[in-house]
Amino acid sequence: MLLPMIYLAVRAFEADAATLFQVVFRARNLVLLSNTLQLVFCVLAIGTAIALPLAWIVVRSDIRYPRLVSILGVLPLAVPGYVMAYALIGLSGYYGFANQFFGIRLPRPEGLFGAALALTLYTFPYLFLNIRSALLDLDPGLEECARSLGRTRWNAFRTIVLPHLLPSLLAGWLVVGLYVLGDFGAVALMRYEVFSYAIFTQYSGAFDRIYAAWLSLMLMGVTVVFVLMEAQLRGKRYARVGKGAARVAVPVPLGRYRPLVWAFIAIVVAISLGLPALVLTYWMSVGGFAIDFSEVWQAFLRTALAAIPAALISTLLALPIVYLTVRFPSPFSSLVERLTYMGYAVPPLAFALSMVFFALSVVPYLYQSLTLLIFAYCMTFLALALGPIRSRMLQIGPRLEEVSRSLGHGPLDSYMATTFPLLRKSMVAATLLVFIMIVKELPITFLLAPTGYTTLSMAVFSRTSEGMMAEAAPYAAMIVVFSSFFVGLILRYEGRR
Repeated sequence: MLLPMIYLAVRAFEADAATLFQVVFRARNLVLLSNTLQLVFCVLAIGTAIALPLAWIVVRSDIRYPRLVSILGVLPLAVPGYVMAYALIGLSGYYGFANQFFGIRLPRPEGLFGAALALTLYTFPYLFLNIRSALLDLDPGLEECARSLGRTRWNAFRTIVLPHLLPSLLAGWLVVGLYVLGDFGAVALMRYEVFSYAIFTQYSGAFDRIYAAWLSLMLMGVTVVFVLMEAQLRGKRYARVGKGAARVAVPVPLGRYRPLVWAFIAIVVAISLGLPALVLTYWMSVGGFAIDFSEVWQAFLRTALAAIPAALISTLLALPIVYLTVRFPSPFSSLVERLTYMGYAVPPLAFALSMVFFALSVVPYLYQSLTLLIFAYCMTFLALALGPIRSRMLQIGPRLEEVSRSLGHGPLDSYMATTFPLLRKSMVAATLLVFIMIVKELPITFLLAPTGYTTLSMAVFSRTSEGMMAEAAPYAAMIVVFSSFFVGLILRYEGRR
């Protein structure tokens, strides 16, 4: 984890003092910083405006079919940001879906508006899941006490419920903010210059390694600021002083607002799910028999050829880390665990660029090889594999291994005979989770994939950026179908007791 990052810093300080001053204090850097922060805050604001009322409707109101609404609120996770950008672009223009069917020629969405809309429609489910979980766990007695003291329902929500939702909001904002900081596909298709887009253009076009390295370090610095801000803001205790009552809150009757609530749900679902489905269907019908499905299948096989070994290796690497942190807690094991999250927290394009610099100088024979791509995937998504395995490991406890040891078995034999079989389902879940995330991944693949090694995500991006909407449609549809397995995994585990 640390080696590529160190080399990125070394590469950034290679130039002389005058060049460094010129690179670091360029006026363009302030423009990139301003654009990046504007995009992050727009996505967070719009996403919260969608996720917060949607979560409240599902948990606290008397809406019918809350389970169905919850599923519809999570399903947009199956549509990656660059596919959502593809759908918005495919809706506009002379040959777009809106003009062909409704005679409405929409302007091409681009810039801050287009990028913020595409990323919001993909990321708001992260906020929805966090807020919904917090509302389910919140003691309804707090709000009822406020109501009994004469406060209005809105006042009680604003002064009692909303402050208790702050930790879940901050956690969701951090996840979404980190994703937006590292996104490349949506911002590139929408032609909006932020740090990630500038890093790619500097490396691929001008090949200015020093400036690209400095842009990567600046982006990593912004990421660190977001992480520290989240830790600082949530440093407050929200535990109740008594045991409380384990009961569900009384549903709030929607009354005359019921049609407005259903209209809000319908608009969110239509834009986040209906729009991509309609646009993909339209452009696939336009492509018709011209679509080379054999090439689509080859792109999927190439994607799977990198994703399957990376997912399996990530899960195997997660096992000793989880065992160390759960069975032998210490400052050292805590440090090891936090280092594993570094690859996921660092923006993907900056991480990929550090891998490029490292490979070119230290192991040039690995540059643009499948081995380097798989290694980068493992380092980036290792943190995702820890979650399911760690949760299961905490439930198992050490007693089974202790009994086995007392019967004369060695440490490894005891682990393989008692704990490992109980971890298999969690290992499968972790492997599937990492696999689906790699299928949707774009920035790392774009920088590190071997020449001519086109994956599904690369095919969607390259064809869409060239205006080949019909040719990009089957690749985008394939990504959405397989990403649905990721959403199914979330819903399956969320429904378990």
